[in-house]
Amino acid sequence: MALNRKRLVYFERWFDPIAERVLNAEDDIELTRLQYADPDADNWPPLETAVGYQISARTELKEPWFGDAALLARCPNMLAISSAGAGYDVIDVDACNAAGVIVVNQSGTNSEPVAEHAIALMLGLTKKVGYTHRAMVNGTANDRMTLSGNNIKGKTVGIVGIGQIGRLTAKFANAFDMRVLACDPYLSEQQVAERGAQKVDFPTLLAESDFITVHCPRNSETLGMFGAEAFARMKPNAYFINTARGKIHQEGPLVDALKAGRIAGAGIDVFDVEPPPSDHPLLHLDNVMATPHIAGVTIETLYDMSIAAAEQWIALLRGRVPPRLVNPEIWDRYSDRFEQIIGFRPDQLA
Repeated sequence: MALNRKRLVYFERWFDPIAERVLNAEDDIELTRLQYADPDADNWPPLETAVGYQISARTELKEPWFGDAALLARCPNMLAISSAGAGYDVIDVDACNAAGVIVVNQSGTNSEPVAEHAIALMLGLTKKVGYTHRAMVNGTANDRMTLSGNNIKGKTVGIVGIGQIGRLTAKFANAFDMRVLACDPYLSEQQVAERGAQKVDFPTLLAESDFITVHCPRNSETLGMFGAEAFARMKPNAYFINTARGKIHQEGPLVDALKAGRIAGAGIDVFDVEPPPSDHPLLHLDNVMATPHIAGVTIETLYDMSIAAAEQWIALLRGRVPPRLVNPEIWDRYSDRFEQIIGFRPDQLA
C-alpha cells in the first residue's frame, strides 16, 4: 500500500531546530519526535512504521536505537537511515545493505571546523597553551623561559585520511609553511598532491611527522590502528591529534607513550566512552589537550548540518538520489522497495 505521508523519526532534537521547521513545512512528511526517556514500548511503534530514521550522534545515541540488524528487523518499511554528521559508525552499513536500506550522511558540512580544531590543537600543544594556563593558575609560572614552546613553521604534519576534512587540514597547514604528508590508500599520488600533500605509506608517516592528525572514518580497517607499535615508531618530539573517532587510537598505549615520553603530547577530541569520566588518565596529563568531541560543533556548522540533513531527506523521500549516499551499490534493490512502499519508482542512479 502506497504511503502519502512518509514518517521520519528522530530522537530528542536535531543539532539545530531549523531542520524541524523545514521538515514540518512539508505536507508529505510526518516528522515524529521520540525521547530516550520514554519506555521502549512507546518508541518502537513509530519506528516500526517509519520509512526514515535520523539517527543521533554516538555521544547522544542510546541502546537499543543503533542502526543495526536488530532495529532493521523490526522496521519493515525503513528505507533510509541518516547520520547526524559525516561519521556513520553508529549505522551497520552491511546490515542496511542486506535489508535494502540506504545510508546517507552529512559529509562535507562540518569539514571546516574540524580542520580548524585540529590546527588549534596542534598550536595549543606546541605553544603549551593549556600547560602554561594551568601553571599561571597554580602560581608556578615564575620563570617564563622554562615554559617556551615551538614554532610549527617548517615542521612536518602527517595526515591520516585526506578526504573532505583532511584536505582542508592540508590547506591550513600549508598556510603555516609546513611540510604536509598524507597516508590514504584510496587516493593516488596525484590525487593526494592535488589536495596539498605528499602521499606516503603509514610507516613513513609515523617516522617523519612532527604532528600526526587523524581524519579517517572508524571502520574495520582503522580500529586500533594507533597502538603501542605505532606510537613507538613516532618521533619522541611528535604530537598525536585525533578529531575523528574514538577507538582509532588505543587509549591505554597512548597513555603509556605519553607518560614514558615516547611522544611529546596529544590533542584528543574523541574517546572510547563519551563523555569520558572525569578521572580518565588522559585528562590529567600536562602534555594532553582534551576536548569533548566538539571539533565539528560550532553554531554555524550545527545550522549547516541540520539544513543539509533536512534538505537531503526531502529529496530522498521524493524519489531523488540523495547527494551524500554511502551505499550506492544497493540502489536497485532500494528502488524496488521504495516503489513498493511509497508507490512510485525513484530516480535512476547516475
